[in-house]
Amino acid sequence: MTEKIMDNILGFYASFNFGETDSELIRSYLWSENGLKNKLNFLKWQDFGTDLKLILFEFYVRPIPYERKNIKPIGSFRRKEQSVGIPIILDDQNFFRLKENERQLYFKNTILEKLELLTEKIKRNKLDTNISELKSKVEKTLKG
Repeated sequence: MTEKIMDNILGFYASFNFGETDSELIRSYLWSENGLKNKLNFLKWQDFGTDLKLILFEFYVRPIPYERKNIKPIGSFRRKEQSVGIPIILDDQNFFRLKENERQLYFKNTILEKLELLTEKIKRNKLDTNISELKSKVEKTLKG
């Protein structure tokens, strides 16, 4: 049996509360044929440096108040995994009330804003990662 090595620099994770009715909708935005994962899967970590292998966007769908309170703007750099987690909250105020084209724009703008936050962490940890090139390619790909 062969194991497929994942070398995409961007990954996607979603957390749903029990009984969440919009889980299929979010799954389609993230992992369908036209989802974010497939749109951005050409971005390989090797093309942007050697220190950061995975930026995991963690989508929290309608988190409960306790969970929301404890979500940080950006996770810590995990040296062993060479990764960082970046939480994104999706709720009625910022996502579900939007029209389709506004949702696409929300994903693009939020991902770019979070990558901007990551810029400071990369500088602080002195990581060999060309984040400006990554942001540029993400912006071009998600231009809509």
